[in-house]
Amino acid sequence: MRFPQIELKLPGWIETILPEPDHVFKDSQERMQLAIKLAGLNVEHKTGGPFGAAVFDNHTGKLIAPGVNLVTHVNCSAAHAEIVAISIAQKVLNTYDLGAEGLPACELATSTEPCAMCLGAIPWSGIRSLVCGSRDEDARKVGFDEGAKPADWTKNLKARGITVQQDILRDDAKAVFEKYRDSGGIIY
Repeated sequence: MRFPQIELKLPGWIETILPEPDHVFKDSQERMQLAIKLAGLNVEHKTGGPFGAAVFDNHTGKLIAPGVNLVTHVNCSAAHAEIVAISIAQKVLNTYDLGAEGLPACELATSTEPCAMCLGAIPWSGIRSLVCGSRDEDARKVGFDEGAKPADWTKNLKARGITVQQDILRDDAKAVFEKYRDSGGIIY
């Protein structure tokens, strides 16, 4: 092939920290704890930026797919934690539409509110519920470029039938940014 293939592969350390497949994450706070843990370990292992996400079956509370930011690790600006988690969930469930009939309602827990790119991907992916840790302004304060988002982005998602929860363990999520910045992580 004339051009290289793009591969979004989770770092090996992720398998070592995930619970058993039948583990139930009982609420949004437990799901956010996993997203923040993924973000923090991604910083610690130097496998990407300080962002973590995970897709869950909103009814059973079971993990469908984890995701971490791989932007600097694989040299792909689109490899945000949300995009990685959504892409893996689509492979796991064998569909491009996580909201298709017969599938579980999927919840995306993300350590930070979605940037402009990820915001666009959420409704297209079929995600039905979004849980956010830190705010857009927290990422910008450290220096990350989150892109242009409408001020009423949560209202827009809700109008499409997607529930949104904000500020779940916000301080814990913000601490990952500070750890990343203080360790000399690349701000992009």
